[in-house]
Order: sequence, then structure tokens, then C-alpha cells
Amino acid sequence: MDNVMINGYMIPYVYLLFILLMPFETPRWLQLIAGFGLGLTLDLFSNTLGMHTAATVLAAFARSYMLDLLAPRDGYEPDSFPRIHYYGFYWFLKYTLVIVFIHHFALFYLEVFQLKEFLSTLLRVILSSILSASTIVLSQYFVFRK
Repeated sequence: MDNVMINGYMIPYVYLLFILLMPFETPRWLQLIAGFGLGLTLDLFSNTLGMHTAATVLAAFARSYMLDLLAPRDGYEPDSFPRIHYYGFYWFLKYTLVIVFIHHFALFYLEVFQLKEFLSTLLRVILSSILSASTIVLSQYFVFRK
């Protein structure tokens, strides 16, 4: 979805599903390596010199902490996945929005690499995060059935 841009401000990045939907038991080091591989692949095909790699590794790093913050009292079910059908709409929406926002914040500010356009970049981050998170949440209903 590299060329899908809506109104110049909204760019959906759905590839974060790969990081978001990893099993809960996935070791942190493996999450980081997966984030690195995913980001590097995107960088190679879009010629962005490490921006996707840095942002995706940061998202993979933040994922573990976000899962700890959102954990149910009894913990997560063994051998389960972070899916909307298991943990509910609001849980999945919070989880997705935070990780997507962190990723987009890093990616867009690395792309601009100056504070001169801080507010317009922040607007891009917010609008793209909403679009990406909405697309990811909707994919849960169309791709994964109960």
C-alpha cells in the first residue's frame, strides 16, 4: 500500500498486522527480529533507507509492553492470539491504536526529519493512524472468523 494516499495526509499501513497478531508467547527477541525483517523488506522495496525498519522495530518493542498493560487479571489464555474475537473490540482497538500510532509517529517524523513541519506531520500521524487502525480492525471481521 505504498502508493495509496488519501488527500495527502492519510496513508494506510496494514503490514503492522504481522507484528500485532503474533502469538502472546512469542519471545521478545523474536518479535524484534520479525519487526526488523519486515521493516527491512519494506525498505528494500520502497527505497526508504531504514525508516520502515526503525519504525517497525519500535512497534515490535512497544508491543510487549502494551500487551502487559492490557493483560487480563488472569493473564492471557495459553496458545491464544491477540484477536478481536478473543479479547473484544475495545481491547483490540486500544492495542492496535497505540502500536499503530507509535509506528506512524516514528515513521513520519523520520521521513520529514525536521521540526519545522511538526503540526502538519502530527496531523498525518493521527489521520494515518486512524485509517490504518480502522483497516486492521475491519480485517479482523473479514479474515478471522470465530
